Amino acid sequence: MTRTATGAEATPEAVLAFWFAPETRPRWFDSTPAFDREVEAAFRATWEAAAVGALAHWEGTPAGALALVVVLDQFPLNMFRGRPESFLTEAASRAVAERAIARGFDAALDAAGKAFLYLPFMHSELLADQDRSVALYEAAGLADSLKWARHHRDIVRRFGRFPHRNAILGRPCTPEEEAWLDSDAAFNG
Repeated sequence: MTRTATGAEATPEAVLAFWFAPETRPRWFDSTPAFDREVEAAFRATWEAAAVGALAHWEGTPAGALALVVVLDQFPLNMFRGRPESFLTEAASRAVAERAIARGFDAALDAAGKAFLYLPFMHSELLADQDRSVALYEAAGLADSLKWARHHRDIVRRFGRFPHRNAILGRPCTPEEEAWLDSDAAFNG
């Protein structure tokens, strides 16, 4: 990936102040095109730097590691909604989260911070990561996140992937996936 000059990179403090602001929280899982554009305008350069490893030094503190996970895991979902690029740095976000957890950084975070530090495992299409997600949320006592972690794991356990990503990633759907996607039980997040 080549970095493009789209503006100055943000600091970890700026990322966290934006993402955890009271006015942002309602957009976490209910975004709008306007919010997606706001994320891109403010943080595209930061994401590009993170995507090529230029912000690895953020991992030195719990807050910095959390900010890097948000940049790598959440921001591309907003900036590239409905496009394959939205998943481009998903594996990198899991690696950052894994290192932060290994250092015990999650213990220094509040409930919302832990929820987002663990989220890259919930976003993975690997069953082992899904099992890790459930275990992390369960151990942290994050009941609402645990409900969604189990839901995500059930989907990956059943299909080996998230069928709602198939169209975005150019993957064909199996007949079982098509039936599920057409059902009321389908997960569209």
